[in-house]
Amino acid sequence: MEVTNVSEYEAIAKQKLPKMAFDYYASGAEDQWTLQENRNAFSRILFRPRILIDVSKIDMTTTVLGFKISMPIMIAPTAFQKMAHPEGEYATARAASAAGTIMTLSSWATSSVEEVASTGPGIRFFQLYVYKDRNVVAQLVRRAERAGFKAIALTVDTPRLGRREADIKNRFTLPPFLTLKNFEGLNLGTMDKADDSGLASYVAGQIDRTLSWKDVKWLQTITSLPILVKGVLTAEDTRIAVQSGAAGIIVSNHGARQLDYVPATISALEEVVKAAEGRIPVFLDGGVRRGTDVFKALALGASGIFIGRPVVYSLAAEGEAGVRKVLQMLREEFELTMALSGCRSLKEITRDHIVTDWDHPRIQPRARALL
Repeated sequence: MEVTNVSEYEAIAKQKLPKMAFDYYASGAEDQWTLQENRNAFSRILFRPRILIDVSKIDMTTTVLGFKISMPIMIAPTAFQKMAHPEGEYATARAASAAGTIMTLSSWATSSVEEVASTGPGIRFFQLYVYKDRNVVAQLVRRAERAGFKAIALTVDTPRLGRREADIKNRFTLPPFLTLKNFEGLNLGTMDKADDSGLASYVAGQIDRTLSWKDVKWLQTITSLPILVKGVLTAEDTRIAVQSGAAGIIVSNHGARQLDYVPATISALEEVVKAAEGRIPVFLDGGVRRGTDVFKALALGASGIFIGRPVVYSLAAEGEAGVRKVLQMLREEFELTMALSGCRSLKEITRDHIVTDWDHPRIQPRARALL
């Protein structure tokens, strides 16, 4: 089958993967309202394109935390990538490097920070869960730093694991041939079977529920790497993140896998951007499936976006070639959106290029439905 857009990889992955693995990647929390809303909210933002602008040359390059990348499209952390394909994180790292963009490695990767570093050059960030044993955390952060990772993306929305009912039904656990490679030597690399979700039991046993803002400061004492706070949805938390010395914010609802009925990330983005007041960059993940989505996020003030599920779906379908194709398709769609909107560089993408359903709260519901 000729794949013409990123979303088509999901159906291919569903055919190829065992049910337990596909359901783990695909499902959200509880009623999965936010899972749907992460996509639906993008469809309620329309374009206001400008015309008769010379768009023969389009520049998509940008800088993230001082690192120049080819486009504002990066790879979000997704766990257990070797469940999708034997090459797992190796393939993803090579694809990101070839595309000239950033890969974020999950704490719960099935390849270690050292193994991913061995795939060759590339700009890589490390996503961090804070375990109850802080020595484990400190050791892991230092390993990532030694392996050449350039930033820590601290996940802050997971003091407990969200209720993912597909994982409970499937009694989700890692296949026996896979381990959490970053924790292998610490007797924390395996996941026991449980009466419900093995992952939920693992999180309950290991992840520190006392995590608070003071721990962002603590992290700064053990590493010189910049810290991105991943999982912010409100202006209040944005202001605290800035005060706590965060280098940036990732507006994220954990792929709609934690608390259901939180807003779509694209709906929460503008509030966060306004509260940040330009002091630190704001990024977004969740629901991005088109180049048009990337443009909309940038128009609302994001400095870049991260993609998650499209990576594991394309990895399951075609390995490294699939991930490369996803990045290329999104790049080409984004470039086309810029051209057709009359934007030659990222700085020319403005709020005036879009209109949202919250711009006109007083218009009649019927007219609003057209937005």
